[in-house]
Parts: sequence; structure tokens; C-alpha cells
Amino acid sequence: MTAVDTPTPGADPVRGRQIEEYVFGGLIVALGIFTLVEAGTIQVPSSASSVGPRAFPYAVGFLLVVTGLAAIVATARGKLGELEDAEDVDANARTDWMTVVKLLAFLVAHLVLIDLVGWPVAAALLFAGAAWTLGARPWWKVLLISVVLAVVIQIVFASGLGLSLPAGIFEGVPLLDG
Repeated sequence: MTAVDTPTPGADPVRGRQIEEYVFGGLIVALGIFTLVEAGTIQVPSSASSVGPRAFPYAVGFLLVVTGLAAIVATARGKLGELEDAEDVDANARTDWMTVVKLLAFLVAHLVLIDLVGWPVAAALLFAGAAWTLGARPWWKVLLISVVLAVVIQIVFASGLGLSLPAGIFEGVPLLDG
């Protein structure tokens, strides 16, 4: 046992792991319930087939609830996940909060920019910003790959799937405007 693995006097390490697994199962159940509730708010056009746009979200929500409940039942029966050896983890390393803040800033910028400049530009900025924040270099290659990825995703959604992502500045451009 390392210094990090040494339990605090009076603390029950198995009990702590149980609580973590109960919380995990509960969060999965809550996410499933949220998905089911939100799926009910999806507008179904009268031209929709018998499956409709709510089918997939309902299936995902149902599976999340079942999976979360299964995790809770397994924890109650004493079946806890196996501990990892963590040999490649530096237990003394501190959280790099600046990286977290940068990633959060790029995500917020993406959400704000979607309606202003369109999904392809906002997504390219998000992809490039996240890659740059996590250390990808050189910047021009990161930007090029991000733009190509965002445009390909826009084309697949707009032209291939017939789903409309906000085109923004590409409004009216064939293939990019669903």
C-alpha cells in the first residue's frame, strides 16, 4: 500500500466505495429519468412514421434507468467494481484547473456561437480549442483538422441524414444548409 492507499484511522474503505457506487447508480437513474421526461417534450410531426422521433430517446432513457438500477442492486448485494492498480497515475499530481477552465470556456463559447455563426464555425472552434488546450500541436494542423471535421459532420447531418444543424454564415450553401 502506498501513502495514498493508506486508510484514514476509523474509516471503512469498503463503505466509502459502496457510497460511491450508489451515487453512480443514482446518477445514471436520474439521467435516465431526465431523458424519458425530455423525450416526451419532442414535437412529433403528423407525417411521422409509427416509430417517430421519440423512440430512440425513450429507449436510451429506459436503458439508463435499468442500468442504474442494476448497479444499485449489485452494490446492495456486495458486488463492487474492482479497484484499479493505478500504477500509471501520479497520486501527488494536482488538478490542472487552468485546463478545466479553458475547456469550459471553449464549450460555453460553442454554445453561444452556434446561433450567431452556425454550427460548423462554432464546432471548429470547440474542436480546435479543446485539442490546443490538451496539448495538440502545431496549431495550423489542429485548426485544419477541426475545420474539416466540423464541415464533414455538418454535411452528414444536413445532406446525409436530413437533420438541420444551424448553418449560420453558410445559410443557403448546398450540402451545408439542411
